[in-house]
Amino acid sequence: MALAAGGFEMRDARAEHNVPNSDGTEAPKLEAPANACDCHMHIYDTERFPVARPGSRLQSNARVAEYRLLQQRLGTRRTVIVTPAPYATTNDVTLDAIAQLGPDARGVAVVTPEVSDAELRRLVDGGIRGIRFTQFDPATAVTTLDMIEPLSKRVNELGWHVQIHLRGDQIAAAADLLTRLPSTVVFDHMGRLPQPDGTGHAAYRIIRQMLFSNSMRTSTQRHARARMNRQADRGPETGQQPDGRKEQLRERTKRAFEEDKALDAAVRRSIELHGA
Repeated sequence: MALAAGGFEMRDARAEHNVPNSDGTEAPKLEAPANACDCHMHIYDTERFPVARPGSRLQSNARVAEYRLLQQRLGTRRTVIVTPAPYATTNDVTLDAIAQLGPDARGVAVVTPEVSDAELRRLVDGGIRGIRFTQFDPATAVTTLDMIEPLSKRVNELGWHVQIHLRGDQIAAAADLLTRLPSTVVFDHMGRLPQPDGTGHAAYRIIRQMLFSNSMRTSTQRHARARMNRQADRGPETGQQPDGRKEQLRERTKRAFEEDKALDAAVRRSIELHGA
């Protein structure tokens, strides 16, 4: 509470809220709706859970306690925790975070085809609902493309999704594989569409095609992460677009928005005709 010119003014309790690894202290101007979900985040707790790859990039001050501070400031309630790359296929840090955060948390694990049915059951009981394949950098990947289909078949029986973290060119090259997967598919990092191609890239068309063609049987979803990668054509310090690029990107965004509206209408018609 603060004294204002006309009397007392109620101030958001989150307004001066410091959170590790986050700039600023103020709460978002747009209030999160009830049951808002942070759909992709990582927990690092190296003191309690040593990483499988010590030389990997790590994030300090990123335990459950620090994440709760971020939830408080953002006003989100639910969350999806994804096992980060340094832990490879060791998912205990994610399972522990789910247990700490309670019934409003679920997780995405990393496994290989050698994973036993008993381990999958343990992951189910611990709140895992999907598996992630990260191959955008094959040199550091712990999974490979040929693992995706057999594991997709196994986890589809559990009702899980597969999360695909590939570059746009890799998505285009693996189109035949991705379009025949039986489980729900989530495209991580917005499909890592390269710039300046953006919505003109083949991967964008593949993702849209999968979204539309599978909407009638609801077996594919597109994951639109709130956190986008920095685009290759942005300035290195300010994040601003070079001269002459802003208008071009604005027009491209406008066209994509209009295309999305048409696609959404078509999806709604399909659902009405064929059922959700």
